[in-house]
Amino acid sequence: MPLKVTTCGAVCAVLLVAACGSGASGGHPVKGGGSGGPKTGGRLTAALSAAPDCLDPQQAGSSNTITVTRQLVDSLTDQDTATGKIVPWLAESWKAESGARRYTFTLKDGVTFSDGTPLDARTVKDNLDHLVKLGARAVQASTYLSGYRRSVVVDARTVRVEFDHPNAPFLYGTSTTSLGMVAETTLARSAADRCASGVVGSGPFVLDHYTPNQEVVERRRDGYAWGSALASKKGAAYLDQVVFQVVPEESVRAGRLRSGQADVVSLLQPQGAQQLRQEGFALETRSPAGLVYSLNVNASRPLTADPAVRRAIQKAVDRRQIVTTLYGSVYRPATSILASSTPGYTDLGADLAADPAGAGRLLDGAGWKAGPDGVRFKNGERLSLVLRWFSTYAATQSALELVQQQLKAVGVDVVLRQTPVSQALQAFKDGDYDLILGDAPSADPDILRRYYTAKGLNAVRLPGGPLQTALDDQAAESDTGRRAAQVATAQTLLVRDAYAIPLFEGSVVVGVGARAHGVRFDSAARLQFHDAWVS
Repeated sequence: MPLKVTTCGAVCAVLLVAACGSGASGGHPVKGGGSGGPKTGGRLTAALSAAPDCLDPQQAGSSNTITVTRQLVDSLTDQDTATGKIVPWLAESWKAESGARRYTFTLKDGVTFSDGTPLDARTVKDNLDHLVKLGARAVQASTYLSGYRRSVVVDARTVRVEFDHPNAPFLYGTSTTSLGMVAETTLARSAADRCASGVVGSGPFVLDHYTPNQEVVERRRDGYAWGSALASKKGAAYLDQVVFQVVPEESVRAGRLRSGQADVVSLLQPQGAQQLRQEGFALETRSPAGLVYSLNVNASRPLTADPAVRRAIQKAVDRRQIVTTLYGSVYRPATSILASSTPGYTDLGADLAADPAGAGRLLDGAGWKAGPDGVRFKNGERLSLVLRWFSTYAATQSALELVQQQLKAVGVDVVLRQTPVSQALQAFKDGDYDLILGDAPSADPDILRRYYTAKGLNAVRLPGGPLQTALDDQAAESDTGRRAAQVATAQTLLVRDAYAIPLFEGSVVVGVGARAHGVRFDSAARLQFHDAWVS
């Protein structure tokens, strides 16, 4: 059935940051408030902070867009949030060969798209071929398809995917919404039309209608029988409908939860979440896998090229003070550049302990002397750094102002320069900063390579050397143990050489009403509704 679009305004402009993560699936349950067993039927309403920017998951960029489109498409695999393990979904089995240059998938039998057409090896091949042709429109998917050579249809249920060079992150990519499968009828349409009108998928829900900037309504697909291995519901979803309401103001979203107009509200900030908890509402938090909130240090700039300056900044930052002052128990101090929920995470908390006295000694040893205003100088130049940041969330600015005070205490002046989010990619590209704030959800630790090397976002203008080698080698390593060791090396070098200054590990906070049960977080902390039901 074609998607019905009612006109109440323009669809919001696409905002896509290349480093953003993709919606890998998982199995972390969001707790509801009632009791009793699951029930079929009913309508669940979820209040989102922004409208979807594109109704095609293969082109989706924002978290809200991925949440909406995740319900419509399935992926070849899924990812367990507890272990990071890849498990079956549309593919019942797979094998990696030739040092991660070749992957062979055996598909489940009997899978169909909502238009009745079958999902077979030819469809998988056509999807992957088409994703490569989408190019920059599929920026998240393209990161998993680096070196894509071709897909070969072995038989109706077997497809072999080949790469020109080792591509270990591809298997994780097959669990993401960005590599979700769509029908041939969707592939035949233009990219712009798919964004505006939606896709035909094989997922547990189908699009009913979209009122731009107001709501998306999805209805249950009867006959659905090929859910992820992580799904507790076998067969079609419990819910008749999922309604996504667009409610930009956090206070209004919370008000809808209080009044019962919404069953689930997303993207609650720490202060609002604490208030709801005090009122007795159920909250669930999930730390997204990927990069934590960090200051990235431009090593090509004269002042921050100095390792002593970078390491002094690392020691001067008091992460625990930031969290306890601004975020309470909802967030946690960073203990690595990767979030603790990311496969391959290494605990470097001891390296990130606040040590302002040690920071002062490093700067003294490098010849930076205290000036009359407290700011250090060397050879007539003040130690003054430009920090770029992008956010409309007031607490982000508060956190950076606290960092500014902490660095001033050791003689480092920091100038905060807010930049519109729409200009984020250009700011990274231009490199006109000493420090730049960033985070990036991702199901795979290869986000380190995509964020920090010249082949990706190039956030710190990384010079060649052991760190560059470790980042490149982990992407080419098919052995899980050896890859984990290379990822650990990369994290250690990023932190100890202070190219990255991790600040805090954020959490996605969801408020849940008494009627809602069985909503799941995926590994990137987005919501899934196949197992959900209302009482």
